[in-house]
Amino acid sequence: MRLYNTLTRRLDELPEAPGPVRMYFCGPTVYQRAHIGNARPFVLGMWLRAWLRHRGYEATLVHNITDVNDRIYEAAPGASAELAVQATGWYLQDAADLRLGMPDALPKATESVPEIIRFIEALVVGGHAYAVEGDVYFRVARDSEYGTLSGQRPDQVEEQEPNPRKEDPRDFALWKASKPGEDTSWASPWGRGRPGWHIECSAMAEQAFGPVFEIHGGGLDLVFPHHENELAQSRALGHEFARVWMHNGMLEFGGEKMSKSLGNDVSLRNVLDTWGREVVLLFFLGGHWRKPIDFTDETLAQARSQVETFRNFFRDERPGDEDGEQVLESELAEVLDDDFNTPEALALFHAWRDREEWASLRFGLGLFGLGSVVEPVEAPAELVSLAERRRDARAAKDFAAADRLRGEIRAAGWEVRDVAGSPGFTLVPQR
Repeated sequence: MRLYNTLTRRLDELPEAPGPVRMYFCGPTVYQRAHIGNARPFVLGMWLRAWLRHRGYEATLVHNITDVNDRIYEAAPGASAELAVQATGWYLQDAADLRLGMPDALPKATESVPEIIRFIEALVVGGHAYAVEGDVYFRVARDSEYGTLSGQRPDQVEEQEPNPRKEDPRDFALWKASKPGEDTSWASPWGRGRPGWHIECSAMAEQAFGPVFEIHGGGLDLVFPHHENELAQSRALGHEFARVWMHNGMLEFGGEKMSKSLGNDVSLRNVLDTWGREVVLLFFLGGHWRKPIDFTDETLAQARSQVETFRNFFRDERPGDEDGEQVLESELAEVLDDDFNTPEALALFHAWRDREEWASLRFGLGLFGLGSVVEPVEAPAELVSLAERRRDARAAKDFAAADRLRGEIRAAGWEVRDVAGSPGFTLVPQR
């Protein structure tokens, strides 16, 4: 399998299966409901793990949670620990509602502080870091390869945190002394404080996998400074760290086009509740992981239309028996083994539908968490009754009652749609 590597700017070959593929994907900073953009690296990691395991690899996915950070302090002064616990619960529930399973490990920064302190101590002993008034900073000038991941020249890197205590404006914090209003801190050789953001991920990744592993993933916005600094820290200790860097493209928002359905609330929770998990997954499937995706009502509606196309295919009565049909895995492997090209996989699924390759389509959709469109789901009798009442209210031009009944159906996780012919509507599950 070949994957585009942000570090080398080329397609790198993974070793032949069987063998380990250890993946570390950066997760969210938990201070509010997760943004829909936070779902993309989660979904990519879960899909990639599923495909690698199917291909015979021993794939392991670690997806961290940053639960101590400036943003959390700012969001809940004096109560950041409580907020972090609550927001972590929100994220885990929302991610679980995608129904892709969960990563093999979900380490939290607050649970990894001893390992982080040991990592920083090793950097200080090696001369790669220095302490000043309770803070500890990494010496960027000591790393002649700094900038190789992001493509920036070391002499052009701008200062990240203006601070007269730094030897070099480009140096970044590994440990931060406690400040007034910060309610979480730990004892350390440099006084009470807490870790900087970048060192958390280096320590958690190496705690999970050791000094070298196969794939590091995360959003494109993390290339600099976060991942550049992670790489510098680990490289300073002589560690190879990640062999392949995968940075997924960002979601691009369409303003007015988006606000009608979501009310400008682009949390994963609201998108799931408004559009349903199958639409979210089909939406991500249609974009190559390295490229940006337009996130608008129009693109979500297109994804929903495709979900319904597949659902209707399996809803129709199928002639014969699909037992014994061959799954055309080689056709899928041709596109997924070449930089995990999910848009081409989606195009193949439509081709399989046109060719009535039932078993192959069932397998392919299931691989990406869309197996629920394969088996038609009958609406509960009480929802059918609500839909009939709504149909009758529309016929009587009682549109207020019709809208209220539609809302009750939606609250139950279904959508009612008007169709020609009897009974005049169809009910579609949205979760």
